[in-house]
Amino acid sequence: MYQARLSLQPQRAVGPINPRLFGSFIEHLGRAVYDGIYEPGHPTADALGFRQDVVELVKELGVTTIRYPGGNFVSGFRWEDSVGPVEDRPTRLDLAWHSTETNEVGLHEFQQWIDQVDGELMLAVNLGTRGTMEALELLEYTNLAAGTALARRRIENGRVEPFDVRIWCLGNEMDGPWQLGHRSADDYGKLAAQTGRAMKAFDPTLELVACGSSSSSMPTFGTWERTVLRHSYDCVDYISCHAYYENKGDLASFLASGVDMDRFILEVTAAADEIKAEIGSDKTVNISFDEWNVWYNTRFENVDKITGVDNWPVAPRLLEDVYSVADAVVVGGLLISLLRHADRVTSASLAQLVNVIAPIMTEPGGPAWRQTTFFPFAEAARFGRGVSLDVELKSDSYETTEYGAVGVIDAAASFEESDGSYTVFAVNRDPSGIAALVIDLPVGDFEVTASTLHDSDVEAANTLAEPHRVQPAPNVTAQIDGSTLTVELPPVSWSHLRLTPRGSLSA
Repeated sequence: MYQARLSLQPQRAVGPINPRLFGSFIEHLGRAVYDGIYEPGHPTADALGFRQDVVELVKELGVTTIRYPGGNFVSGFRWEDSVGPVEDRPTRLDLAWHSTETNEVGLHEFQQWIDQVDGELMLAVNLGTRGTMEALELLEYTNLAAGTALARRRIENGRVEPFDVRIWCLGNEMDGPWQLGHRSADDYGKLAAQTGRAMKAFDPTLELVACGSSSSSMPTFGTWERTVLRHSYDCVDYISCHAYYENKGDLASFLASGVDMDRFILEVTAAADEIKAEIGSDKTVNISFDEWNVWYNTRFENVDKITGVDNWPVAPRLLEDVYSVADAVVVGGLLISLLRHADRVTSASLAQLVNVIAPIMTEPGGPAWRQTTFFPFAEAARFGRGVSLDVELKSDSYETTEYGAVGVIDAAASFEESDGSYTVFAVNRDPSGIAALVIDLPVGDFEVTASTLHDSDVEAANTLAEPHRVQPAPNVTAQIDGSTLTVELPPVSWSHLRLTPRGSLSA
């Protein structure tokens, strides 16, 4: 049996956990919007057409900030198309996903849905095929109370109070050749700086996200971040990271995907801090990891990709990956990486939320259900509050082709001072071995509850036919003996352990 050990000490704080760490993402892509969050005529739809079964699952998932409307979609998007009377809105081609966009759901409708799920809107502006002026016009439309033509237009379109969007993305993946309006780091950095300074002239309290690299494997990675930040450091608050992972037949390496995310975060942090020192700034630019997930992009490129000059479907089934237990464990491991770097990663978005590489799936006219990846995210969002702790993890290792020797156990922990509770999140990444985790406890008298997501079949999944096939179950091996807690973690598993002071009402 593998062995691992960690320590819970409240004085070893990494930093506060920003609730925005548990954000998500809705793009006008596939069935994320239409047949996803929005399906008029569905038995659960409200008067606005929003599926209330999906609303309840999104609230259960615990997402905070929700990024919108893209993604690649935003680089061809005209925001004016998405406001005003629905019957007057133009139908447009979406070149990013080779689809047709009806604009039936637009900015006002999406904000109404966000209000239903208790979320915060994170809005992206088009810096691919548009520029600074269009971004300023959108900002004025959304955030100015009254007094101008654009503010009056918003009021006439049915919203008297401003949207008051606080966090904005300055384009999307502008380092990628696939992006409409793709440009060099130097050209994008100048445009981001020009737009950012103009937006902050309107409101200096806005939080702005500059595009970082679309992945750490991009040939421009590192150079891109430094160049962009040399231009824009003074006017942006975040640099973005995007990362997707898939099992390409090497399960052991796939389960260790968090190793790559950790390296990515550290390298981007180092690049940002290098520019901070170079220009003598007293401000720290943090990371918005605003796209991350497991995505079987190979299948999309080879099977699902839409082509044809006369083939532009509305809301096609795209990127509808069915997630396994192994995928859920990887998602759990990525959440652990984000928590471990909570001092610098202060915003993140699971991409995406419904139907499209998503923890929630729907069937038109039928049910909605939780994918395996729903559970680690929901548990981390619910219990990963307060401060993130440096747990000084020591673990036996196993070998991977891609990353060499990695720890069998990976773990992160949070501490909530308000009620004195601790939560440990842990994955066993080994494909075959059970691991015994020993936790050195802080001073106090604690009760423990533990649950584990695991299945003897690592490919087991929740589907329309079997929506409850995989779920977390109580882990009865968790036992406290004096100042230590021990628990057995099965292979390829995600677990969370909740320690509450004895007699506490904390759940």
